[in-house]
Amino acid sequence: MPTLRTARPGDVPAIRDLIVQSVRGLSVSVYSPAQIESALTYIFGVDTQLIADGTYYIIVDADAVVAAGGWSGRQTLFGGDQHKGEADLTIDPATSPARIRAFFVHPAWARRGLARRIYAACEAAAAAAGFRRFELMATLPGVPLYRALGFVELEPVSVPLPDGLTLPCIHMQRPMGVVSRES
Repeated sequence: MPTLRTARPGDVPAIRDLIVQSVRGLSVSVYSPAQIESALTYIFGVDTQLIADGTYYIIVDADAVVAAGGWSGRQTLFGGDQHKGEADLTIDPATSPARIRAFFVHPAWARRGLARRIYAACEAAAAAAGFRRFELMATLPGVPLYRALGFVELEPVSVPLPDGLTLPCIHMQRPMGVVSRES
């Protein structure tokens, strides 16, 4: 069985490869090739702050990273290092939701429960840190998973990309401790 563990700085190259494979393989039914490549350039990438905070997880099978995802008690809602421009300050768990961040699954491993395993680790850790709810910015391929986990849609968001394209996403939220639906 694949192993879930906290990501380490040495995992960054493998996580980058996973992100590219995941986005190119699982987004083709909802985003254009131009949107996919633009999002890989400007938004999707490793957020090394999550790794430094110990809130980013990977699932490894035979030394290959097959899934990744995490949570954050910081202001950033989405995007890798290349998308962030200012200090990523911490948020107060009493007044703000934790963020679910950067879930990616290798296409060959999709729909095997790996993202659910990572989510369970995220919820347990965020609850232990005092958070009681989550929010996220879901890409369209991820919306069915997040709905099945009990997230509800707040609003559609067209994320502007520097090359003039936009990436349709859905801002979602969920209280912790609710029972999720099977997808």
